[in-house]
Amino acid sequence: MQPVYLDNNATTRTDPEVVSTMLPYFDVHFGNASSSHRFGSAAAEGMRLARRQVQALLGAAQEQEIIFTSGGTEANNMALLSALETQPDRDEIVITAVEHPAILALATHLAKTRGVTLRVVEVDSCGRLDLDQFDEYVGSRTALVSVMWANNETGTLFPIPRLAERARAFGALFHTDAVQAAGRVPIDLKSVPVDMLSLSSHKLHGPKGVGALYVRKGVAVRPLLRGGRQERGRRAGTENVPGIVGFGSAAALAARYLEVEQGWVGALRDQLEQGLMQRIGQAHVLGDAQHRLPNTSCIAFDYVDGDALLLLLDRVGIAVSSGAACASGAMEPSHVLHAMRVPANAARGALRFSLSRDTTTPDIYRVLEELPPIVARLRANSPLWRDHAPVPA
Repeated sequence: MQPVYLDNNATTRTDPEVVSTMLPYFDVHFGNASSSHRFGSAAAEGMRLARRQVQALLGAAQEQEIIFTSGGTEANNMALLSALETQPDRDEIVITAVEHPAILALATHLAKTRGVTLRVVEVDSCGRLDLDQFDEYVGSRTALVSVMWANNETGTLFPIPRLAERARAFGALFHTDAVQAAGRVPIDLKSVPVDMLSLSSHKLHGPKGVGALYVRKGVAVRPLLRGGRQERGRRAGTENVPGIVGFGSAAALAARYLEVEQGWVGALRDQLEQGLMQRIGQAHVLGDAQHRLPNTSCIAFDYVDGDALLLLLDRVGIAVSSGAACASGAMEPSHVLHAMRVPANAARGALRFSLSRDTTTPDIYRVLEELPPIVARLRANSPLWRDHAPVPA
């Protein structure tokens, strides 16, 4: 039976058109982009096109505002560290409690080792930001505000224009991790006062190992990697030309398919949620129902072990991810669900379904056919379920 892949927030399938675009840069245009001969020039031209394609996806004003990196994690690290280095008179960072570990872990490390004051804004039960607390935390000592455009677990979208304006009012830099948002919701950096933005190619049907940091013109930046003069002196190291070319191709395709993501993919997501809610009792859709990525659904099933759900779904050829993380041998709610104060009995049974333009209606039917009996079987063997199961009318 054809497998069903609904874990696109973890990674997407590299589009065949992207692969085709990349291939000549392995064995024909294989030169070093810094070389002055024709082989280097061909590689450099491929990179220039890719930079323009990423620029177009973001609505950035200039192609020079795009710095290619090894992925979203490097871009996030560069943004945070550069903001502190270029503003020695400011020593505070504002983030949210639901940021990706690439932000959360570094910010926590800086607070412990460099004396940086870290202010963490809480969210409500729907994953929405506490805007009053945010406004309270941003001030004259703030070097950087870093808020993800969309949460990777629940798909909840944050009001980036409003948050960026608040940061700008206090002279703070504003960074957003847009790894999950790019190619799924419109982004126009000409009209949103974002100073820095992180991207990752493999989240939008491009190759792994390549990403980008957008840095608005006029914003001072310090390199994370020092050495050669690549990326206009902002990121040393011989460029991954095939990967960058593939990233550019993926960005162009993402711009072309944006309406599909907003329409068709969103409709499939809704069909999946409605079908599961009709078939499975004591299940809850998590996140902001009104402001979510069109491809993402996080659903918590009461009194079911998420690890067991993943295993049994994988056995029938369905790939999703869990909203729980393994800690000391036990499945514990992720930091995102913990911040949302999702009850433990629900959070341990949370699954994230993340769709893409490759997702089909038969894929949704398969999940609706396979998942309800799996949940019923696990609950039948659960003492907790027997103690809390609803009494038949």
